[in-house]
Amino acid sequence: MNIPIQKEPVKSINWLFVSTVVIPTFIAIIYFGFIASDVYISESRFVVRSPDKQGSSPFTSLLKGTGFSSSQDDSYTVQDYILSRDALKSLNDHLNIKDAFSNPKVDIFSRFSGLAFWDKSFEDFYLYYKKLVEIELDSDSSITTLKVKSYTAEDSVRINEQLIQLSEALVNKLNETAKTDMISFAAEEVRNAETKAKEAALKLSLYRNQKGVMDPEKQTSLELEQVIKLQNELITAQEKLMQLQTFAKLNPQIPSLQLQIRSLEEEIAIQTKQVVGGDQSLAKKAAEYQRLALEREFADKQLASTLASLEVARNEAQRKQLYLERIAQPSLPDKAMEPRRIRSTLVVFIFGLVGWGILSLFIAGIREHKD
Repeated sequence: MNIPIQKEPVKSINWLFVSTVVIPTFIAIIYFGFIASDVYISESRFVVRSPDKQGSSPFTSLLKGTGFSSSQDDSYTVQDYILSRDALKSLNDHLNIKDAFSNPKVDIFSRFSGLAFWDKSFEDFYLYYKKLVEIELDSDSSITTLKVKSYTAEDSVRINEQLIQLSEALVNKLNETAKTDMISFAAEEVRNAETKAKEAALKLSLYRNQKGVMDPEKQTSLELEQVIKLQNELITAQEKLMQLQTFAKLNPQIPSLQLQIRSLEEEIAIQTKQVVGGDQSLAKKAAEYQRLALEREFADKQLASTLASLEVARNEAQRKQLYLERIAQPSLPDKAMEPRRIRSTLVVFIFGLVGWGILSLFIAGIREHKD
């Protein structure tokens, strides 16, 4: 009697596992193992510093000992410029990097306009460029690190070097603009002060010519001295006249003394009027003269101040220049750092497992709900 042999049921293929784990991992192995292009990274470091700004970190303290300090705000300016469209345009004009990144030797998934071959616009290239250039500023040391990715070591170095040269040109341009603005402003102030000083001197000179005076204060002093002298002579004559009228009433000198006294009194009155009396007196002229003299003195002091400011501005324009100092030159990579083929493949495998587990739980929950 033949006993029938029971066959074990053949397990069906877990298509969910295949589609979420096996196939993506197989594609990753093919791509990262045989298709993905090598990526070379060139790294450089630099610092933007200025003589007049002080820092507190050990590195800035070291720069301070040499007469310089870091200039973090200007480092951000350089950083923004490197990631700008202007930098990309200059870079492409000098090195034609658009063709380098569109090279057919680069895998279709990595090169510019590989899949989207119909879109080769500058804006699209700019978005592509920002993925290949990394720039980071260390806030403690103020050192900026620039990394450039490319598909050949030589291109990475050339692009990195060109970006630093463009940054140096930007710093020099900022220096020149600041210097020009500072000196131009100070020079304009000097020109205005010179004009005011000339006008004040001309007004004073015209007043002297019109009024016939040189310095009312000095002239007043001379006139007052003359009046005092005449008054002393008058007192002497009056005393002598009193003595003669008392002891020698018939003395023939009495009439001449009386005439002399009247002459002295008239002269004193004239001299006094010239000093303090009427619109043409020296006292009246002195007030206007002092006002004009003060205006001229103020204008002269202002001119001297602006000239000193101009000299200071010239010195400051030289002293406050920015400097881009290279800490590390652009490196020439001798090994491709990306893509990390094994790690990338493992990442795809792990994510596939996670996705498979989540979907399996989800499907099991649906089946239990139906049952």
